[in-house]
Amino acid sequence: MLFPIKDDIPTLRTPRITIALIVINALIFIYSQTLGVRGFQLFIFNYGYIPHFFLDGGSQYTLPSWYYMTPLSSMFLHGGWMHLIGNMVFLWIFGNNIEDYFGPIKFIFFYILSGLAAIALYTLFNPSSQIPLVGASGAIAGVMGAYMVLHPHARITCLLFFIFIQFLVLPAKIVLGLWFLYQIIMSLFGSATGGGVAWLAHVGGFIFGWVILKLMLKITGRGTTPSGNQRIYRVKW
Repeated sequence: MLFPIKDDIPTLRTPRITIALIVINALIFIYSQTLGVRGFQLFIFNYGYIPHFFLDGGSQYTLPSWYYMTPLSSMFLHGGWMHLIGNMVFLWIFGNNIEDYFGPIKFIFFYILSGLAAIALYTLFNPSSQIPLVGASGAIAGVMGAYMVLHPHARITCLLFFIFIQFLVLPAKIVLGLWFLYQIIMSLFGSATGGGVAWLAHVGGFIFGWVILKLMLKITGRGTTPSGNQRIYRVKW
């Protein structure tokens, strides 16, 4: 198992939105932990995304009006400390560089749309699921897809958990390619939420981010620096 811990791509902008997202996710999770076991379960059930209820449209269940915001609210909920920490580490490693490319306003829109794309693919294949879908991983998968396009040769330092724990430094396209392949395999041969993981949501988010960056680089091939100068991104595989 490979777990990324850092990359070697510097940023020109302070990643304020990435930092804010990490703080917001952490604060919401800490709050949820103060509710007790039963309160936490109700919190996840009420604000997590449940495809069956969402698609029902009120024909069988009376849903509060805010329930239709759960595709958004679910992106800020986490089922446990490891779920939160793992997602936030990935968001920090890959998110700061994608925010650097987009700028803060476009980045937050990209992040949310990636999360919604992840939820859409999951819903397409699991419309009757009554299991709450929570976590930032679908949106973060979109960030990772964008990173793979933008910085395929970035050097990613990873922890390898295989008999012994050791450090490996690999190109981003290898690390992210293996990660994506694993999501595909698990979505095909595991259950949709095997082990509590929505593999298809990860696939949907990653594909969305990859496609959007491919299109943007084809159109512009560049981002802007804080000073307004152009920063050229040359993507050569």
